[in-house]
Amino acid sequence: MQENPSAVMIDVRTKVEHGFVGHPLSAVHVPWKESPDWQVNAQFVEQVKVAVNHDLTRPVLLLCRSGQRSLDAAQALEEAGFAHSINILDGFEGALDDNKHRGNLSGWRYCQLPWEQS
Repeated sequence: MQENPSAVMIDVRTKVEHGFVGHPLSAVHVPWKESPDWQVNAQFVEQVKVAVNHDLTRPVLLLCRSGQRSLDAAQALEEAGFAHSINILDGFEGALDDNKHRGNLSGWRYCQLPWEQS
């Protein structure tokens, strides 16, 4: 994002994750799935189009907890004609460690990248 200021980061996690767990400072929140039904957000692609001002050539970086939902979201954006959908591999919290805790091995917070909580 520093190299390409036109890039937009989309946080695809739930409202609760985004607000209480924390989020990158520059991330736009557009959930991929949301409780209580956990169905894919039918408006996801349209909401991301709004976030990029309908410029499908702008790079879109996608972030979730650990990288799976954002990968699914990136594939949906590619199918919708977005030119540069980029999945952030380890997400915000990263992989599980041996004690089944996140945030100790990888992820946005682990790398001490800028973030905040609501």
